[in-house]
Amino acid sequence: MNARRLIPTATLAGAVTLGLVALSACSSSDAADQKSGDKLAVTASFYPMEFLAQQIGGDHVSVTTLTKPGVEPHDLELKPRQTAELGESDVILYLKGIQPAVDKAIDQSGVEQIVDAASLTALEKHGTEVGHVHGGDEHSADEHAAEEGTPDGNDPHIWLDPVKYAEVAKGVGAALEKADPDNADAYRKNTDALVGKLGALDTAFKQGLTDTSTKTFITTHAAFGYLAERYGLEQEAIAGIDPEAEPSPARIKELETIAKQDKVSTVFFETLASDRTAKTIAADSGLKTDVLDPLEGITDRSKGDDYIEVMQANLAALQKALGAK
Repeated sequence: MNARRLIPTATLAGAVTLGLVALSACSSSDAADQKSGDKLAVTASFYPMEFLAQQIGGDHVSVTTLTKPGVEPHDLELKPRQTAELGESDVILYLKGIQPAVDKAIDQSGVEQIVDAASLTALEKHGTEVGHVHGGDEHSADEHAAEEGTPDGNDPHIWLDPVKYAEVAKGVGAALEKADPDNADAYRKNTDALVGKLGALDTAFKQGLTDTSTKTFITTHAAFGYLAERYGLEQEAIAGIDPEAEPSPARIKELETIAKQDKVSTVFFETLASDRTAKTIAADSGLKTDVLDPLEGITDRSKGDDYIEVMQANLAALQKALGAK
């Protein structure tokens, strides 16, 4: 943990008596330390990292999240105070490539224990593959999609695949064990429990989506590439990796054609981005709308209180839309 937590109270009192100005600059963070006690200070970049920290860290960690509920993670801009407090972390959990402002701040934080979720599992390219093959004719990808995602063009949405998310969880657990060896047994136990929950979720998706009337679903942005690949589905995104990107007229026409050919019943939108385009396309094509949550944040509009519950709601929405039997 941070060395400053190990400074005895008497020493701090002496330093104040000596009038050391440096302590006044740290007063707010020192107060936070006293409030959190001896817990490991973990900073998570956004909700999927926060969930891992809370589930694996349990009572031994104090978790701070850079992306507050209701904020679209892709567009996050950090306040100077957040950037400064980042350097007070014992451990930082983030996913490189999804939040440029966060990546920059972390590089400058000086924190030794930094965990990049993207390094804990294999990333793939999904955002540039907005179209797919129909009867031998391959639909072109939305050009905007190629401009989004991680710097190397990979899809960062690994947490929407329970199997990949479990791989990340194991890496996070190992990192917490290294940062706080005194509580390693607890972190190991909590990691195993979470991996078990994610395994059960994976089984539910496999069983729930095996026999469906269609395998194609249309969604606001290309967040579900890993999920689609894992369970044999076809994701058709209105935009690319960026949820706020506007689709071209050609892409909208293409989606209308795909909806007819693949017997698509529903256009999915999400809780943290605008639903205007999704609802317009649905109305023009005579389709229904529903929520498929990319789980980039939990709000009072989320269909569940945590990752597991919202993913279960996503499964139910997909089963309904795809005509699960």
